[in-house]
Amino acid sequence: MMAIKRSNCFHRSRGKDPCHMNSNAYMIAFGVSEIILSQIPDFDRLWWLSIVAAVMSFTYSIIGLGLGVGEVVENKRVKGSITGISVGTVSESQKVWRTFQSLGNIAFAYSYSMILIEIEDTIKSPPKESTTMKKATFISVVVTTLFYMLCGCFGYAAFGDSSPGNLLTGFGFYNPFWLLDIANAAIVIHLVGAYQVYCQPIFSFVEKMAADRFPSSDFVNKEIKIPIPGYHPYRLNLFRLVWRTIFVIITTLLSMLLPFFNDIVGVLGAVGFWPITVYFPVEMYIVQKKIPKWSTRWVCLHMLSFACLMVSVVAAAGSVAGIIDDVKVYKPFRTNY
Repeated sequence: MMAIKRSNCFHRSRGKDPCHMNSNAYMIAFGVSEIILSQIPDFDRLWWLSIVAAVMSFTYSIIGLGLGVGEVVENKRVKGSITGISVGTVSESQKVWRTFQSLGNIAFAYSYSMILIEIEDTIKSPPKESTTMKKATFISVVVTTLFYMLCGCFGYAAFGDSSPGNLLTGFGFYNPFWLLDIANAAIVIHLVGAYQVYCQPIFSFVEKMAADRFPSSDFVNKEIKIPIPGYHPYRLNLFRLVWRTIFVIITTLLSMLLPFFNDIVGVLGAVGFWPITVYFPVEMYIVQKKIPKWSTRWVCLHMLSFACLMVSVVAAAGSVAGIIDDVKVYKPFRTNY
């Protein structure tokens, strides 16, 4: 949202105005929208949401890739180097920490495993849900990897050591400003829905636990039907209203306190990658297939799990180091970008 306003500001001033602004108003607006959306019951039944998300993803990915390719063609050369950002532009220690942080960013790109079972629960059969999910997961990973690699490589080739952390919102491109606005609007729409998709399993878990703990509580279990003309009555649950609102408010405040995109993404990717994406699936596979202990396959699977654990540890360390550096110059709720 800030990038859209800033691109228009740059366009009006022809680059003379630095267009600094505060992110708080935009984060609050995002939080308010999520409070409203979080009160929608049976959010998983909104089948069209996945189509909207897919369209938005391809929209901003293709625009970013196209602008990167266009910039390389315009420059008539490839900027940057095979070893990445040069020591001198950053210190040696910063380069090491940023390398570790980038592993967390990559891990975050494959963090869908936490909602994999939720998705599988919505799939019709036949064929078997697992068969459909194997095919869908394979296609998703291939397409995701292709787009991330192309966007990352062409972005670096276009801007070299001066590449922003996020090519679209980090303002690697200034023109055409209207195309950037479309891409950033697609990101906003995508993330508004993505927030809900990732939070729904948490919401469901807490609400089920509360219902089991307090089965006779009207506050937790009673649904008040509010008539809506021309549509089904809205089912208002007071516990859902209070708890989900508090959850969104807390996450919004945390975002306002720590608005460091790449570093936070790195931490989240590092923390969630090994246990959810690697460790539990590997252990379940070993049990399901009854793989003998200390067999070649058992050893290889555990070596894979350990290697991914090390990646998560160094990625978390690099991202935390980045956050510490950011905090040194950041004043909560007051720093402008």
